[in-house]
Amino acid sequence: MPASEIPPGLPPRLRAIVEEFRAADRAEKLELLLDYSDRLPPLPEEWRSNRAAMEQVHECATPVYATVESREGGLTFHIDVAEESPTVRGYAALLREGLEGATPEMVLAIPGDFFYAMGLQHVLSPQRLNGISYLLAYLKRLAARELAKQSP
Repeated sequence: MPASEIPPGLPPRLRAIVEEFRAADRAEKLELLLDYSDRLPPLPEEWRSNRAAMEQVHECATPVYATVESREGGLTFHIDVAEESPTVRGYAALLREGLEGATPEMVLAIPGDFFYAMGLQHVLSPQRLNGISYLLAYLKRLAARELAKQSP
């Protein structure tokens, strides 16, 4: 699939975010990412006081922690990224928002390189792109665990 195409089967919220980034020029893409950084909600108290129970994305140069909750088949990811890392924080926020309420199967179906359709390779370094792909891989692993819990 060419990098310019939006991958089929993205959860609707994530698809809308991808379309928003596709419509932006290079400078706007970075600005959008930084806007998302401000939108990452704080962790719920139960996770703030128990960060050790969250998954750490060890491959990221920036400390990133993630966990998931399942409600009525839909997932809510909680992600913690330091404010000093606005690009990673922005990507985490857009994933959190884009995957809100998605089923585990929907999350698992997301191509690991879907961010190319957003044009992020034009504003982020290859190292940053690797880090954000690892973040999605971790969220997929959490979704797979939730799916396994649902299986009889």
